[in-house]
Amino acid sequence: MGEENCASTQLIDRNGVLNADALDMFLKSVRLSECGLSYAVVSIMGPQSSGKSTLLNHLFGTNFREMDAYRGRSQTTKGIWIAKGVGIEPCTIVLDLEGTDGRERGEDDTTFEKQSTLFALAISDIVLINMWCHDIGREHAANKPLLKMVFQVMMRLFSPRKTTLLFVIRDKTKTPMEHLEQVLREDIQKIWNTVSKPQAHKETPLSEYFNLEVTALPSYEEKENLFKEQVAQLRQRFIHSIAPGGLAGDRRGVVPASGFFVSVQEIWKVIRENKDLDLPAHKIMVATVRCEEIANEKLSCLSSDKDWLELEASVQAGPVSGFGKKLDFILNFYLSEYDRETIYFDDGVKIAKRQQLESRALQLVHPAFQTMLGHLRSKALDKFKINLEQSMKIRRGFAESVRTCSQTSLLEFDTRYTDVAVKHADWNPSKVREKLCHDIEAHAASVRSSELSKLKASYEKQITEALEEPVESLLDSSTQDTWGSIRKLYKHETENALSGYSSSLSDFELDSPTFHKMVADLKDYARGVVVRKVREEGSKILIHMKDRFSTVFSHDKDSMPRVWTGKEDVKRITKEARAAALKLLAVMAAIRLDDQPDNIENILNYSLMDSPVIKKKTVEVSPDPLASSTWEGVLPHNTVITPVQCKSIWKQFKAETEYAIAQAISAQEAHKHSNRWLPPPWAIVAIAFLGFNEFMMLLRNPLYLLILFIFFLLSRALWFKLNISGEFQNGMLSGLFALSSRFLPSVISILRRLADQGHRYHQTSQSLQQSTRCITQRSSSSLSTLSSEVEVLEPS
Repeated sequence: MGEENCASTQLIDRNGVLNADALDMFLKSVRLSECGLSYAVVSIMGPQSSGKSTLLNHLFGTNFREMDAYRGRSQTTKGIWIAKGVGIEPCTIVLDLEGTDGRERGEDDTTFEKQSTLFALAISDIVLINMWCHDIGREHAANKPLLKMVFQVMMRLFSPRKTTLLFVIRDKTKTPMEHLEQVLREDIQKIWNTVSKPQAHKETPLSEYFNLEVTALPSYEEKENLFKEQVAQLRQRFIHSIAPGGLAGDRRGVVPASGFFVSVQEIWKVIRENKDLDLPAHKIMVATVRCEEIANEKLSCLSSDKDWLELEASVQAGPVSGFGKKLDFILNFYLSEYDRETIYFDDGVKIAKRQQLESRALQLVHPAFQTMLGHLRSKALDKFKINLEQSMKIRRGFAESVRTCSQTSLLEFDTRYTDVAVKHADWNPSKVREKLCHDIEAHAASVRSSELSKLKASYEKQITEALEEPVESLLDSSTQDTWGSIRKLYKHETENALSGYSSSLSDFELDSPTFHKMVADLKDYARGVVVRKVREEGSKILIHMKDRFSTVFSHDKDSMPRVWTGKEDVKRITKEARAAALKLLAVMAAIRLDDQPDNIENILNYSLMDSPVIKKKTVEVSPDPLASSTWEGVLPHNTVITPVQCKSIWKQFKAETEYAIAQAISAQEAHKHSNRWLPPPWAIVAIAFLGFNEFMMLLRNPLYLLILFIFFLLSRALWFKLNISGEFQNGMLSGLFALSSRFLPSVISILRRLADQGHRYHQTSQSLQQSTRCITQRSSSSLSTLSSEVEVLEPS
């Protein structure tokens, strides 16, 4: 029996203060929490200096302090001490109580005695009552106050546990054991009968509360060896004491070992507060406290569990295969640990706290579960997007594709959820599934909107290309049936586009109002293209009118540029050109897609042309039919150019085309003047008659004729070099200024060329007799040079 194993500790000091830290250290050192229900508590009480500590030390191998007989009889054990029995199974906790009837506390200070007695009865399975043999049978012996105190405090326990009272008779005499036990039992029964009891327990026998056992030991001082031998025999009764039939056979109120610390604290607290001790309620309280502590411990361990933290981190990074099984394994481990450690506590409390632990554990792991569901939702949504995109590439109907891909994605979500489901929880993924459905619908709606926009844009582009340029061309031609052609073109292209558009929209399975609205929008767009183009061209009407006027005025019927020779009827041509421009204005004045008749052209002809063209029926108009902002029979939104604007545009048009007409007239006049360089016939006859003599003189003198011819060639060369006719087309004064600055340089240039040419033939001169011939040759050469010069200058 070694001292190192009993861990003797003072549990409660003589002032009644419980040392919780010391108790906690003691319980950890003896590892009581691992015992479950396999432990027993033995306490001893009796008069002071009756050898209680000595008996416990020999009986259980403890090392409680013993009285030194050589120093006199005095109080040795103060308060309550606790130790572990050495070498005894099951684990046996031993309590050594302060002795009763001690002179140190005095005659009236019995409070601590009562408190310690009640404490021992509440937590002990076996209570040893140490008493002297010579006190048995005495009316006022020391054992009677002790027994009376035990029975009185027992009444303060509601539903008390059945405790074994083992009476140890010390210093046994020669009186037979049978007689001693009989007298003792009679004395005990008398004491029980005299103790006041609650009304409900008036007739309750002593056996309902206690198992009575009696043993006797010889004097330790006189017969030490015999004492030790009989103590060893008594020790055998404490081995397997909790087994059926053992000393501590009644185990109804046993607190599990892991709750012993709490139980001791709470029992002593209630006793110190002088309250009645309700052991069943105390058992529930201990179970509640300990089960909650164990649950908190397991939850804390779960929150810091390596496997759980790795699983949580993995889930944050992405989907984890076998998530549900891994999480169930972790939860099962800690719930099993809780069940193992709380197996001996009250079932109701244990189950309730287990449910709380499970609920809190599920709350801890629920975010990871939700994150995992989020991964499943994202993966299913991504699959839907990919499948839908691939389905659309193979030209499958959009609505059919959405249905098929949606079913595939939801089926994959449901299939994968079985790998995520946690058996301990009844978590329903319906909300996440609904969110997935909502996300699928939102994406499908987004893609549908995008595809419809692309489809609409495609057909709008088709309509724009089919209508814009042809309408512009038709407006530019402005024939009698321009708007008829535009209407025909508009109807044909719109019907073709709407047919294809309706067929394409059928793949989307739109509701009827949406379908008809989109078709109507495309039809309105087609009309808008025509209207926009007409208004665009209408904004440039003045330019178009001027171009039309210029085309008709400046070109003949064969589209050849017109040359104003003076034979053309400028007035007629002007009228035709203005009529063509006015026709263009009439065509663009209003939008006629509805094929409603109007009198715009007749009104414009009547009001703006000098000689109005009245068609089949006379137009009755006001004095100024253009003094209005609307056309009769034309809706305001179909009006492009108002009557007032037409009048203003026509006025500006006439002003800006006057110059072209004036230029044409000037060109005719210039052409006429250019063809009148010969004098009148009478002048020619007069010149011939009056200049006959001079003419004959020239014939008789060829040299004069040659000189005149040379002067003619020189003048002609100057004419073409200076472009005299072109300079005088811009006016007499400007022509004179231009010629005056260029005349002298031109003459010098011609003379220099003649001098260079003549120098070549100067070396061939031989004599003065041949001067005439040389002159003739030089004259011929000069004539040739002048002719070449003229040929060079003529094209310019």
